[in-house]
Amino acid sequence: MKKSEQKTKYLKQLCNDNGIIGALAIDQRGALKKMIAKTKGTEATDTEIVEFKEVVSSELTKYASSILLDPEYGLPAADVRTDNAGLLLAYEKTGYDASTPGRLPDLLSVWSVKRLKEAGADACKFLLYYDVDEPNSINEQKQAFVERIGSECDAEDLPFFLELVSYDANISDATSKEYAIKKPHKVNTMMKEFSDPRYGVDVLKVEVPVNMNYVEGYATEESVYTKEEAAQYFKEQSNATNLPFIFLSAGVKASLFQETLRFAKESESTFNGVLCGRATWAEGVEKYVAEGKEAAITWMNEQGRQNIETLNRVLQETATPVEF
Repeated sequence: MKKSEQKTKYLKQLCNDNGIIGALAIDQRGALKKMIAKTKGTEATDTEIVEFKEVVSSELTKYASSILLDPEYGLPAADVRTDNAGLLLAYEKTGYDASTPGRLPDLLSVWSVKRLKEAGADACKFLLYYDVDEPNSINEQKQAFVERIGSECDAEDLPFFLELVSYDANISDATSKEYAIKKPHKVNTMMKEFSDPRYGVDVLKVEVPVNMNYVEGYATEESVYTKEEAAQYFKEQSNATNLPFIFLSAGVKASLFQETLRFAKESESTFNGVLCGRATWAEGVEKYVAEGKEAAITWMNEQGRQNIETLNRVLQETATPVEF
């Protein structure tokens, strides 16, 4: 589906000069609170959440094509990003209600796509947890939800980035061998579903289709897939969509994420970049909590910068430019 001139203009703002999305993600809210609290030993304050996001944004957007933030805590960080960096804003409430089956989504109650655009967003990002094998009574609710957001984004002429996170309602540990066996089917099937034009999605933000810790040659213990099987799943993923798609880092260490991108390229994946969060800045949380803002700034300009510049070099070798 041909994009409007305005959407194309926004999308270009989110890419680097080579048409690749090398975006930084720090829209974490609940997860970031837990990371700070774990190091600190007491609950994280709102001031700490806001300030850490500002440190990441001010120091690391020098090296990123764009940054993903949340409008709850992240707007001050958006204001201190460098001029070269585009802005994505998250539209979903953090987490989900674990007491209700289905991990049903919810929106930030005082926000709309119109308001995200007014706040300076170049794109709206929405996170959806999706199990392709759950009952239609659950998944149809999610499909309708995404259709509404897609229509809202079209009305505002703002790109819609849909972040898809797979799960299995009957497997509690997504890092387990049991889930690794099912993951390729889960990831690639949901990508195909939400590539349908009815959803109005412009870019998919997705997981890689395998757990690399279970790929032969990368596995820490027993493997689930041979390298050839894993490569085939990456190829199938590319064939499942005609939309631009980017990979999320899913909290893995920077080195493994970089190796994953190289493996994806070798497997003929046509991914268009990344939206990378914790793999870039996670270790800076401990520095921030233990030694304060200035120490965190120093860490960002040393190790954080190294993480993102190394990732950028890998992207130049592996990612496919977005076609406008």
